[in-house]
Amino acid sequence: MKGRAVTGVVTGKPLELGGSLGRFEATGKGAVIIAAKACKEYGIPLEGARVAIQGSGNVGGVAASYLDSMGAKVVAITDSKGGIYNERGLPLKRAMKCKAEHDRFIPEEIGECVGITNQELLALDSEILLLAALGNVLTRDNAASVRAKMIVEGANGPTTTEADKILEENGVIVLPDILANAGGVIVSYFEWVQNLQELLWSEDEIASRLQNILERSFEEVQAISKEKKVSLRMAAYIVAVGRVAKAHELRGIYP
Repeated sequence: MKGRAVTGVVTGKPLELGGSLGRFEATGKGAVIIAAKACKEYGIPLEGARVAIQGSGNVGGVAASYLDSMGAKVVAITDSKGGIYNERGLPLKRAMKCKAEHDRFIPEEIGECVGITNQELLALDSEILLLAALGNVLTRDNAASVRAKMIVEGANGPTTTEADKILEENGVIVLPDILANAGGVIVSYFEWVQNLQELLWSEDEIASRLQNILERSFEEVQAISKEKKVSLRMAAYIVAVGRVAKAHELRGIYP
């Protein structure tokens, strides 16, 4: 007990109570940073890339806006009730306005799109499939139907172990959750640091720090993946466990 307010023990606070700028959009923005870095690495042009997004909240919805601003073509987006599709690209601003007003996507009101189910979205022909809703979405029963070149795991655990193996065999690039959706916890860390220092960083400073950390992490994971000839998921686990083991070794007898 400190006998005083210690704001750093809670994350996602309002700015007036010691919160951080950029926290709301951090997970979705982080997923886009990782996707953009991976596209560059694997020779997939992000401009004009067809993107299908499952989830339209503070991960999927935020990511959709960022991807659209970067020239990608969001062809489909869903929520728990279903969603919308246009192979030439969605009228995203109208779609998100409809979602905000009615809590669902209504194709007739949005225009230039048709309805689509979550299962249909998973099988769309696209460059990027962003999973930003539930866990265990891709399973051994539907993984073979995935036609995307790259999967970005914005949600926690959206791919089962069996599905992961099928995707790897089919040559689908999977950007694992502990890398792709780390933006949120990184900015939560920034919030804690700002509370300790009694500072408020600018949005530009937070964005720059977030991008630097995520891009460096991707490069580290990619290097391990190439060196050990393992998947990006296994490489991410190797990096993560290695960091913990190194810290434990150096700490010695001290807590």
